[in-house]
Amino acid sequence: MGVLNDFTEKAKGVVAAATDKAKDVANVTKINVAIAGEQKEIDKNCLAIGQWFVSDYDGEIPEGVKDLVDAVNASKAKIAELEASKPVKEAEPAAEAGADAEPAGKPCPICGEVSNSKFCPHCGAPMGD
Repeated sequence: MGVLNDFTEKAKGVVAAATDKAKDVANVTKINVAIAGEQKEIDKNCLAIGQWFVSDYDGEIPEGVKDLVDAVNASKAKIAELEASKPVKEAEPAAEAGADAEPAGKPCPICGEVSNSKFCPHCGAPMGD
């Protein structure tokens, strides 16, 4: 019976080690998911900072980002040209609204899409103040 007890004890040890490893893997996975979530927040905030910088910065643009800002502005101009070259859609009849109805938003300075967002949902351009 001693051999059977040794085997049982060894099996319990292996199961315990496997359980510990599984818990470690689960904890590492949770940490990695949390890190990825925080990285996504960083990316979102950096994007917002960049969009603000390109659209609202009034000072002299630093040399390190001047080429990038120029490239963004060139792309915005190209988008405006492309949007202007689209065929004009027939205006849909406006819904009957009272004189005191609030506007649905303001038009995007690049593509004309109406929105209440800070950035245009159609082309991503800043909507301005």
